[in-house]
Amino acid sequence: MTLAGKAVVVTGGSSGIGRAIAGRCAGAGADVLITYRRNQGGAEEVAKQLAATGRRVEVLQADIAREEDIATLAQEARTRFGRVDVWINNAGADILTGDAARLTPLEKLDLLLAVDVRGTILASWAAAKLMREQSRPGVIINMSWDHVNLGMAGENPVLYSAAKGAVMSFSKSFAREVAPNIRVNILAPGFIETAFGQEADTRFRNEVIELTPLKRWGTPDDVAAAALFLASDEAKFITGQMVMVNGGIV
Repeated sequence: MTLAGKAVVVTGGSSGIGRAIAGRCAGAGADVLITYRRNQGGAEEVAKQLAATGRRVEVLQADIAREEDIATLAQEARTRFGRVDVWINNAGADILTGDAARLTPLEKLDLLLAVDVRGTILASWAAAKLMREQSRPGVIINMSWDHVNLGMAGENPVLYSAAKGAVMSFSKSFAREVAPNIRVNILAPGFIETAFGQEADTRFRNEVIELTPLKRWGTPDDVAAAALFLASDEAKFITGQMVMVNGGIV
């Protein structure tokens, strides 16, 4: 699969899944703009690492919960690359690790709605506007969660499913809105070895492995490989679909 000559935006590209997606895109021949909210060092490290591919890698600070930051991101992408061919809305609120894990349920809900729902919608609108003005085909990829179709008990899963379920529903309708020149698809990762997975206790980690038909946790690169497929012309007749990257657990 190739993205040769294409320009790609990856929000939340300083670590984890976003970092892996940026790496896959650059490795496939794309120029990439990655955003970060606070992890500037991580974003600059990604850019330095990907420079070895010979592709252009740009870094921009942006809080996806802020409308003005999304407008700046769209303008900077156009200015730096001249166009945007693929826009991947990977940035999301972390309510599972660090200080955010100690927020109240209402605070967690507000954060998820601001970043994952509102931020994804506003960024999708901005991406589609750019792509329409370019008069060329484009691709938007949004991030949901594999359990939104089936459900999962627990305070965090209930909140997360509300936000990621909204992303799924919005994306399916938006795919119809912007067709035929723009494709919109959804990635739904399951249990992935990001910070949450790495910090989970051994008992929980083993329970996930036993529940997963492929008998392991997923990796950020597993998700990135699916993102590359959806971004490429290999998926040119796929839109409005959600790809589950979860080892068959749901």
